[in-house]
Amino acid sequence: MESNIVSATAVMRGGPLYPNIQGEVVFNQTKFGVEVTADIYGLPPFTRQDNLAISPFGFHIHEGEDCNAGSLENPFPNTLGHYNPYNQPHGNHAGDFPILMPLSNGYAHMSFLTDKFTVEQVLGKALVIHQSPDDYRTQPSGNSGVKIACGIII
Repeated sequence: MESNIVSATAVMRGGPLYPNIQGEVVFNQTKFGVEVTADIYGLPPFTRQDNLAISPFGFHIHEGEDCNAGSLENPFPNTLGHYNPYNQPHGNHAGDFPILMPLSNGYAHMSFLTDKFTVEQVLGKALVIHQSPDDYRTQPSGNSGVKIACGIII
C-alpha cells in the first residue's frame, strides 16, 4: 500500500466515565506498514464490576469521525463500528489493535507495526479505548465494553 501521508496523531481524551484519561497515539508510515505508538495516562486500575474486567483495555480504530463525549449512559455515541474496510470477522478488522496493558500508575505505552492500512486511509477516523479487554472473537466488536476515551486521527 502506497501512502503520501507519512504521519498522523490522535490526541486521546477521557469521556464521562474516566475524564482524567489523556494521551497521544502516533501513526508513522514505514516501508513495511504503519508503526503505531501509544502513550496513555490516567487509565483506571484493574477491577471487576458485575463480573466484567476493567483493564486491560480494548483499543480500536472506529469508522466514525466524531469524539463527542456523550453521556455516562452512552459515551462517545458517534464513533460507529470498528474500522473494517475488508469485511473481515472480528479479530482481523483493520482497526483491531492489541490491548492496552497499563502499569499500576495508570500509564500504558505500546508500539506495534501493522500492514492492514496506510496512515492516509485512517485520517479523520476515531480511535477508541474501551474499558474491558477485547476477546478478539465476539462479533462484531469483541465484547470490550463501553468507550472510555477517544481521539480523532489527524
